[in-house]
Amino acid sequence: CLPSYTKESKLLHAALKGNGTFSCVCGIAFIATAKPIAEFIGIDYPWVIAAVGASLLTFSCALFINAFRADVNILEARIAITLDFLWVVGSGILIALGILNTGGNWGTAVVAD
Repeated sequence: CLPSYTKESKLLHAALKGNGTFSCVCGIAFIATAKPIAEFIGIDYPWVIAAVGASLLTFSCALFINAFRADVNILEARIAITLDFLWVVGSGILIALGILNTGGNWGTAVVAD
């Protein structure tokens, strides 16, 4: 069983910071450009894009809090990994359902990757 906290892994700290940075940048971009993104991907509700952006900002804050601790909380890191996995699965389902246009499918695939 892994300890709840560890300061052993510089890689884990770096991964959390990288994920937090990417999530923060995407969150800001989604909020700032919700309408053009919604038009580009073929949905009629820009508020959905803004809501995704807000949730990405919340997620990035949680990642940064954990990343900048002296001892990373392993449980929180595992939760972040699980949420990232669910993001990818959800993106795949969204593409498979054909809700978005071609540009939206490509954009979703790129962001999920």
